[in-house]
Amino acid sequence: MIDIQTFDNILINWYEDHKRDLPWRHTVDPYKIWLSEIILQQTRVVQGMSYYKAFVSKYPTVSELASATQDEVLTLWKGLGYYSRARNLHYTAQYIMEHHDGIFPTEYKEILALKGIGKYTAAAISSFAFKGVYPVVDGNVLRVITRLYGITDAIDTPMVIKRIYEISEQLIDSERPDIYNQAIMEFGALQCTAKSPDCMFCPFMESCEARIQGLIDEIPFKAKKIKRKSRYFHFIVLQDKKQTLLQRRESKDIWQGLYQFPLVEATHSNVLSLSQIKEESHIDLGSAKKVLKVSDVYSQKLTHRDIFARFYHLLVPDIQSVIKDGYNLVEQKKVSNFALPKVIDAYLGESIF
Repeated sequence: MIDIQTFDNILINWYEDHKRDLPWRHTVDPYKIWLSEIILQQTRVVQGMSYYKAFVSKYPTVSELASATQDEVLTLWKGLGYYSRARNLHYTAQYIMEHHDGIFPTEYKEILALKGIGKYTAAAISSFAFKGVYPVVDGNVLRVITRLYGITDAIDTPMVIKRIYEISEQLIDSERPDIYNQAIMEFGALQCTAKSPDCMFCPFMESCEARIQGLIDEIPFKAKKIKRKSRYFHFIVLQDKKQTLLQRRESKDIWQGLYQFPLVEATHSNVLSLSQIKEESHIDLGSAKKVLKVSDVYSQKLTHRDIFARFYHLLVPDIQSVIKDGYNLVEQKKVSNFALPKVIDAYLGESIF
C-alpha cells in the first residue's frame, strides 16, 4: 500500500488537474455549502446545479430561508424528490435563527446536532467552510477506499463502516482537509466509478488491491437487499368548469407536505367503478354522475416503494359543496404551481382538464 503522504499528494494533484468547476466550490459560506450538500444527497450534480442556483438566488442567507413558508420551499424543491430534505432545510434554518442567532454553527458537534445533517454532511461543512479535519465518507469515498484496500466484506455492516472511517481518519490531509475531501469525492465520481472505472489511467493502479486481485467489479459489496413494496393510488380529479380540489399530505408517510388530488388507496391498479370511488373516498361525491376519463397507470419509484397511480376525472357541478377540512379549492390552471409528487406532475404534463 502506498504511504499516506504520497497518497494525499498524488490525489490532490489529480484533483487540481481534473476537478469540475462547481459553484459551491467557490465559497466558504457554511450556509451555501450546507445547501449544496443537502441538494446533492440522492441527486446527480447535473440535476442539482439548477436547484442550487435557484435556492441561492431566492434565499441567499439562512435568515431568508427561515422566513419563507414551508410551501414556498417545497414548491422551489419541486421535481427534486426526497422532500424530507427540503422540510429539514427549512426547519433547520429556523432553528439556527432561534438557537444560534442566525449564525451557522462552526463546531463539528454543533453542526452534527442539526436536523437533517449526518456525519458525512457535518464533515463536509466543517472541512469546506472551516478547515475542520473530519473525513467525508459518501458512496464515492467508500468505493475508493474499499477498492484501494481490497475490502471484500459487506459495506452495509457496522464493523466495515467503522473500519472505513478509521482508514479515512488516517488518510485525510490535516493541512488541507478541505481540498483532500473534495479530491477523494471527485476521484470516486470521475475516476473510480461504480461501473467501468478508468483503471488504465488511475494514478493508484500499482497499489490498488482490488485491481491487483481482479476484484474491481466485486468491490464494494453489499449484503442486504432493499425490500420493495408496491402501493396503488387512485387519484380523484374533481372538476367543475374552472376549479378542482387538492389536499395536503400531513401524515408521517411518503410525500409529507406535498399536495395531491383526493386519494383512494387500493390493493391493485385495476380501474375502480364510480360506486367504488364514492364508497372509498373520504368526501361526499353524491352529485358526481359519471367518470369522464380514466388514465393509464403511471408509476414512480421511491427508495423502498413502487407507486402505481391512476387518475379519474369526475364532473362535480356543485364542487363547493364537496369541500371539507383539509381540502383546498384551486383553479385548474394553477394546480401545477403547487408542490406535487412526481407521478402527479408526470400526469399533468400529458393531460389537460
